[in-house]
Amino acid sequence: MRRWGGGSTLTYFKRFRMEIDLLGRELVQPLLPIGYGLVRWDDSLLDMHARTKYRCFCGEIDANVFPCLNELDGCYRLMNEIRSKPGFLPGATWLATYRPCRNSHVEFVGTVQGVSDSSGFGAIQNLGIVPRHRGQGLGSILMIRSLAGFQRAHLRRVFLEVTAQNAGAIKLYERLGFRAAKTIYRAVEVEYA
Repeated sequence: MRRWGGGSTLTYFKRFRMEIDLLGRELVQPLLPIGYGLVRWDDSLLDMHARTKYRCFCGEIDANVFPCLNELDGCYRLMNEIRSKPGFLPGATWLATYRPCRNSHVEFVGTVQGVSDSSGFGAIQNLGIVPRHRGQGLGSILMIRSLAGFQRAHLRRVFLEVTAQNAGAIKLYERLGFRAAKTIYRAVEVEYA
């Protein structure tokens, strides 16, 4: 941590770039728990992806690394940016839903987006589950659905970045076959009073 003039501190967050090789990998989709569903990308759902992303990440460790995740407007900007990338992959972009009974409204409870980068890798963007719905296996389900979308797009390798302090996410990614490829330090300027 380093202090700069003007009431801010430069803080470094340790992150891992994790990768998975999809060549020859069979992706078995787990069953969804009762009441949960998946919705594939549609342009009309950009608003729901942004709102769900906000509910997943607001106040979490990644919102310290990426402050836009702490603001609904920031999540809208981020979703528009992801959607506008030339490599945006609708087939790797999903929402998880929850509907406890037939007469209740649908709640959006998880999100993941996928893009391909200029080097031909797939990149997972912001896999997140709303806190109250964690522990149901939804992270695995969304990730496997997204990886299948990368396979259909003929991408052999996929990567993501995860904050080193996010032990639960790292365990999930390792269980699915991701391996740490390198360590990255991200500098973030934090305002203080």
